Amino acid sequence: MNQTEEINERNRQVIAEFREGAVRARGGGGAFSSPVLLLTTTGAKSGRRRTNPLRYLAENGRIFVCASFQGSANHPDWYHNLVANPRVAVEIGAETYEAEAKLVTGAERDRLYRKQCEQAPQFADYAKRTTRVIPVVELIRLRGGGV
Repeated sequence: MNQTEEINERNRQVIAEFREGAVRARGGGGAFSSPVLLLTTTGAKSGRRRTNPLRYLAENGRIFVCASFQGSANHPDWYHNLVANPRVAVEIGAETYEAEAKLVTGAERDRLYRKQCEQAPQFADYAKRTTRVIPVVELIRLRGGGV
């Protein structure tokens, strides 16, 4: 099994646990020790809906995710999907809502990425493994944003 297949299999397991309530009950799951959300994007090429479990950073009622891809040289597929189609679905705990994905740049991006590293130190390792700037994305809840 290659790395992508391993990640996909682990993600399937985390999504199943999340939706069964196990992740909500313990605030994380499997390899995830910090808060987890499920992000559903629309495929940039396929148009199919895809769901990924992601660690997230919450700050003052705002939600952020980092497209680290564990320090890979490329951005993760979900990032390419939300760039092409910024309307996404977010599941946090028992709540699901629609959101608009917005790239965070400049000093705010840097500050938020540092904060993510403080909460989950492996994100500092991811940044060291790659020459790309790891994107930080805000997931802005849409008004009446139920799904």
